[in-house]
Amino acid sequence: MSDEINYQNNPLHGLSLKNLLIEIVDHYGFDILFAYLNINCFNNNPSIESAVKFLKKTDWAREKVEAFYLYKFKSLPRASDEQFELPPRDRIVPPNQIPGPPAELSMEDADRLREKRARKAAEHDQEKSQRAVAGKRPSNVSKPAASSDSDPWAKWRK
Repeated sequence: MSDEINYQNNPLHGLSLKNLLIEIVDHYGFDILFAYLNINCFNNNPSIESAVKFLKKTDWAREKVEAFYLYKFKSLPRASDEQFELPPRDRIVPPNQIPGPPAELSMEDADRLREKRARKAAEHDQEKSQRAVAGKRPSNVSKPAASSDSDPWAKWRK
């Protein structure tokens, strides 16, 4: 029995980052990639070479692009929660899942997605600030005075 994991069904297996970028840029273009992924290397003077250089140095961005490749370009179903915790190259794709045609993406869909993300972020920030306010002590309750036992410099300050 072998303990070796079979990654053969993962579309990223054996695919270089440069070839991955060439495929998705040829199909979608830099504008769509920037609109969906919000990574500046697809917006500011975009080129395959500069994007590869940036993505090799930046794990979070590379994983974001690889996940986009798997789930938008190859149309694989969403990974299980356990597999989703792993980087895209380390995910095991079940043998019955076959890559499909690339998803049809548009700038209008990207704008709707950006608005949805902004709304969620605003809700998250509002909930966070409400929790912070709820955690503060009321203003009419004063802080306990530091005793000289806990503060070795208390006598010196007097």
